[in-house]
Amino acid sequence: MFDKQQRKLKRSARLISVLSKYGFKDLLARMNSGNKPVEISRNPDEIISKGTVYERIRLVLEELGPTFVKLGQTFSNREDLLPPELVQELQKLQDKVDTVEMDVEEIMESEFSITVSDHFLKIEKQPLATASIAQVYRAVLADGTDVILKIKKPDVQSIIEDDLLLIKDLEKLVSSYSEIGEKLNLKQAIYTFEKSLLEEVSLINEKENILQFRRNFKNHKETYVPRVYEEFSNNTVLCMEFIDGIKVTDKAGLLAHHIDPVTISEVGLRLFISQILDYGFFHADPHAGNILVQKDGKVVFIDFGAVGKIPPNDKEVLENMIVSFVAKNPHKIVRYLKKMAVSYQIPDEKRFENDVEDILNFVHSTSLKEIDPQSVINKMKDVLKDNRLYMPDYFYLLFKGIGLIEGVGRTINPDLDVVKSLHPYTKKILAKKISPKNIVKTGIDRMMSFTDTMDEIPKELRSVLQKLDENKFTVTSEIKNIDKTNQLIKSGIVNLMLAMVLGANIIATAIVFVSGSGPKIGEMSLIALLGFIFSMVLIIIILLRITRK
Repeated sequence: MFDKQQRKLKRSARLISVLSKYGFKDLLARMNSGNKPVEISRNPDEIISKGTVYERIRLVLEELGPTFVKLGQTFSNREDLLPPELVQELQKLQDKVDTVEMDVEEIMESEFSITVSDHFLKIEKQPLATASIAQVYRAVLADGTDVILKIKKPDVQSIIEDDLLLIKDLEKLVSSYSEIGEKLNLKQAIYTFEKSLLEEVSLINEKENILQFRRNFKNHKETYVPRVYEEFSNNTVLCMEFIDGIKVTDKAGLLAHHIDPVTISEVGLRLFISQILDYGFFHADPHAGNILVQKDGKVVFIDFGAVGKIPPNDKEVLENMIVSFVAKNPHKIVRYLKKMAVSYQIPDEKRFENDVEDILNFVHSTSLKEIDPQSVINKMKDVLKDNRLYMPDYFYLLFKGIGLIEGVGRTINPDLDVVKSLHPYTKKILAKKISPKNIVKTGIDRMMSFTDTMDEIPKELRSVLQKLDENKFTVTSEIKNIDKTNQLIKSGIVNLMLAMVLGANIIATAIVFVSGSGPKIGEMSLIALLGFIFSMVLIIIILLRITRK
């Protein structure tokens, strides 16, 4: 516990130093309000205050290291939360990773209680690749199989945990410093980032992701998922099959092996859409470095640390939304977006629907080859932001993934058509919805839901009746503008009383008029004449009160 506190204090001092360096004095003052000021021995000439505040935020994240860089990269596709200028700066963030010296054989023997020479013919000492979380080494198993060993860097788990604590502190600071943090729901966004990063740093989680992809695409003709060697895999080491493939954007390399780049671009896009719509389990970072092509033409996705998972109910809603998109139905799209949203505060429903309709008109009136999916995605993000819809995590991963895979495809096939690739799935979705099996299933689901509701009604009714019987039933109501309401009620009662007096007077006048009793003026009864005049006065008074109110 003491060691953890020491680490956090050390990282906090580092954070303060970097913030001071880039001229965020106001933020530091806020951090130290009520506490003894932190003195930082720094030459004033070293303080960097040039550039916009957004540029300096990017520089701060870069200097603070991998966790903060990943935080910036995660938020670089959240136009719904951040100003466009900051998003542009965050998109410039690149991992600057140093190689760490590791004794791989010693790690393997320690982790798995083995003698390396009994199980491996060779393990290379120099890493094949280095990332912020792990390093990758080539190796050869005793049976001659080429594999890679992905080994987590020392202390990376504790560093990330410490950084996450600091990031949470910063979120609290921003939220208390202004209303922006509260409005943007930063707490939820940071929670999502933490969950995603901890999953990515877990090699056990990555192993399970690979196994799930292997099950999904078992014996698939267009793709291959690398094998995992579970006997040499744990939370520190991941051993998997080495893929000898061509980088997907290496057009010359593909042609040299008689592989058509156009076909590969279409297959890659089709596989990604299949991951989303068939399985609701997709690769969340399909950039060019994570997609290889084998010499037999199969497309291989690698690095499964980050994946998107769509809940079954949301997957069905997503399918309905795609059908509505093809059918040009903005009203249904709005309905499905609201159904998928974590929360929303739509200021103007009609305007929201008009915004969605504008996007539909743009897509359907533009030549398919001229449509830039990224621009459509950006328009959609703007609509979500303007209408205050906060979508689940996977929704933004979808946006990011589609943008990446489309960019990769366009590199080797400028005529790649994303919308066209959706058409077979639209037909498949429609066929599934009208199939007898789905109709029966939907009917059963609705009947079960209705039955569950009916089961609950007697319980709720008994609860209400019991409270009534025990005189514990209370009704709380709130009436806005209560003073004005009371005034209107009083006025209505006075008008009603005047009307009753008027009615009684008219009846009495009529009786006197017919009977002809009392003194007369000419042939008309004086009492009847006075009653008539009184009725007219009452009518005028009531009309004046009504028109005045």
